[in-house]
Order: sequence, then structure tokens, then C-alpha cells
Amino acid sequence: MLLETSIPKLGEFLLFNAFPIPTEIFLMIFGFILLIKGGDWFVDASVGIAKKFGLPELLIGATVVAIGTTLPEVLTSVFAAVGGSGGIAYGNAIGSIICNTSLIAALTIAIKPGKVDKSTLIFPVSAFFTVAVFYALNAYIGQGFERWAGILLLLCFVAYMVINVLNMKKGNGAEEKLEIPEELPAEEEPKEKSNFVMDVVMLIVGAATIAIGASLLATNAESVAINYLNMDPVVVGVTIVALGTSLPELVTAITSLMKGHGSLSLGNIIGANIFNLVLVSGTAITIAPFDLPSGLTIGGIPASLIIDIPLVFIVMGIMTIPTIMKGKLSRWQGISLLCIYAAFIASQAILGFM
Repeated sequence: MLLETSIPKLGEFLLFNAFPIPTEIFLMIFGFILLIKGGDWFVDASVGIAKKFGLPELLIGATVVAIGTTLPEVLTSVFAAVGGSGGIAYGNAIGSIICNTSLIAALTIAIKPGKVDKSTLIFPVSAFFTVAVFYALNAYIGQGFERWAGILLLLCFVAYMVINVLNMKKGNGAEEKLEIPEELPAEEEPKEKSNFVMDVVMLIVGAATIAIGASLLATNAESVAINYLNMDPVVVGVTIVALGTSLPELVTAITSLMKGHGSLSLGNIIGANIFNLVLVSGTAITIAPFDLPSGLTIGGIPASLIIDIPLVFIVMGIMTIPTIMKGKLSRWQGISLLCIYAAFIASQAILGFM
């Protein structure tokens, strides 16, 4: 009898005392599972919609998919800004761009480089650098972000979406349109309509699942970093939170690559980078303007002005400029970006524990 009651107690002790696991770990794992499944649904639905309208994958990736995978950044940055943590809101937007480009896109490019339709790429890349210059001017000259800047960024988001919709109607990027039959037999039309409705439903469900999963992952990773590791909020923003909220892009990129839709992945990354500036930052700044975080400095200058913002231009330049010039992605771009990301994480780790 003594043995029967002792064994369960011993097991309970080993589980909860000898190997204590914070609740945050379980929630992070659950969030990751939601991300994987949500990403799978989202990619399938996006491709289905692209087939229905005969739209180029890169354009779908730069709009619909990018909005869905950017939802976690929007929610995280808004809550952080409202809660008075401008450092996390600022670091999340900048860090997500660096992570999207030098880790997520880099992995895709290094594994499977390929040809790209330059005509479809020029507009989103030009839009990104234009908005990035405006964002950088606010940081370097204004030393902060006022509400008018946030409103202007949101207007840029609206303009970007309108232009993309007009481009879709004109049929730009016809070379990369997904092939569909010009005419379908009458008996297949109801089925096609049903499939389209299901794609729309799964697109919404996938986006919601991604948002919930990323929120669980990022929030609990942030809690572990701040409460257990005592890291600076900006460093947490550009590393852990940025990686956590960028996991939808990572899952979408990997899923797209596995399903043979590389252009969808590239378009998603570029679109997500634009949205990190105009939608994520624009929403957070409009709701709760904040000054440039200055907790970490290098020679008296905020570290983000020396490392983070310049790196945004560098990594996007490496990924896009040679691609537009040659009309294809090369493996050296992916490898170079991965090396840059490794160096960036190392530098942030050093700064975070100084």
C-alpha cells in the first residue's frame, strides 16, 4: 500500500519539482503548432484565390498573404506602444524586417533560388525604400515618432494597396500568372464556386490561427527574456519578439517552398517588410506616439541608429537590387544574408547583456 501511494507522488515530484518547466514554455510550443497549421491553411487558400482570378503569385504574396502574416506584428506593437513600451514596438518593426529578409527570405533563396519577374518586383521594392527613408528621417532627425508621422504611414499603406489592386486589374506580371483553363464545363462551375468560398474561409481561419499562435509565442518569449534574462526592451524587440512575430512569414515561406510556390514566398516577404513600416509602425505610432528608445548607446548614440536602421537598408539592398538587375535570385544572396543575420544576433546578444 505504501509503495502504491509513493510511486505516483514520486512521479509528480520528478515532473513538477525536479524538472520545473515554466508555463510560458508550454504556451510557446502550443503557439508554434498553431503557426504551422495556420501557415499551411493560409498558403493553400492564397494559391486557390490566385488560381481563381489568374493573378501573379508574387502580387498575391505582397498583398493578401503579407497582411495576414503581418497581423502578429501589428497586435504586438500596438499593445506594446499603448502599454508604454515604445522600445518593443519600435524594435519589433525594425527587427521583423531584418529577420524577414536576412533569415526567412535568405533560407528560401539559399535553398531554392530562381527566376523572378522584374516588372512585378520593381514597384514594391521602390515603395519599401521610399517609406524606409521617411521612417529613418524621423528616427535620425526627429529622434522620435509623432502622430502625424503615423497617420502619413497609414495613408501610405492605403495608397500601396490601391495601386496593387489597380495593377492586378491591369494584369501585370502575366508571365507568372497561375495557369487555369479559359473555360470550364458547366457542371464544374458550382464546384469551383464552392472551392472559392472555402478558400476565402480558410484564408480567414488561417490568418486568425497564425495571429493567435504568434501572439502566444511572442508574448511568452518576451516574458522569459525580460523576467528571467533581464534583457533591454529594444534588444528583446529586435530579436525575440521580432523572430516570434515573424514566424508566420517563416512558416509561410517554408510551406510555399515545399508546395512549389517560391514567388508567393518572395512577394510575402517584401510585402510584409513594407507593412512593418506603414501598417505596424503606422498603427502603433498613431495610437501612442513614442520617442526613439535610447537605453542602449554606442559612443553616446542610440545603438539602433548605428546598427538596426542601416542594416534594414543593407539587407533589403542585397536581396532586391541584384535580383532586379539580373531577373533572378542567386544562392550567394541567401548565404550572405544568413551570415549577416548571425552577426546581427551576436551583436544584439552582446548589447543586451552589457
